[in-house]
Amino acid sequence: MARRIGILGGTFNPVHIAHLRGALEVAEQLALDELRLIPSARPPHRTAPQATAEQRLAMVQLAVEREPRLAVDDRELRRDKPSFTIDTLESLRGELAADDQLFLLLGWDAFCGLPTWQRWAELLQHCHILVLQRPDADSEAPEALRDLLAARSVNDPQGLVGPSGQIAFVWQTPLAVSATQIRHLLAEGRSVRFLVPDAVLAYIQTHGLYRGQTDS
Repeated sequence: MARRIGILGGTFNPVHIAHLRGALEVAEQLALDELRLIPSARPPHRTAPQATAEQRLAMVQLAVEREPRLAVDDRELRRDKPSFTIDTLESLRGELAADDQLFLLLGWDAFCGLPTWQRWAELLQHCHILVLQRPDADSEAPEALRDLLAARSVNDPQGLVGPSGQIAFVWQTPLAVSATQIRHLLAEGRSVRFLVPDAVLAYIQTHGLYRGQTDS
């Protein structure tokens, strides 16, 4: 039988409950065999994270260690160049069977920014795209994506067929949590308990991460 693999990339600086809850909801809703969180090493669209790649990887591993539906993939940290999603998809496809389904999870903002991504028009050759949207989202896709949505989107994510090539929207539980917010709280010496898993919080405290550090 064809396997169903989801991937969620990000800096995870640090990983938090919105990342994890969103991933778990998709894994359950689409009955995925596995959903992999993929920490990025050198994100091309962002400044370098304060925590090292090894620290961010360790936090993600701690966050998912007791959830069998979620896994961690460190391939981008082992790559000696910026983390382009198209490279990751090509690498994954080389390891999967031809009929395995691959699902790329993207938040709405990331999806709207696709036209700025490296070789973005080739992404759907390798995967389906699942756009994660909160029920209160009311923005529209940029003009550069409207033709793509008209041609490739399906109404029901359960209706995605074949190994790749389609787009579907998945409604998510609203969780107004961000890594930026968490870093600001930590920099101010405030608690982030219940915003990150307890094991991640313990790691942050043990290693003194984000203390006195502020960013935008």
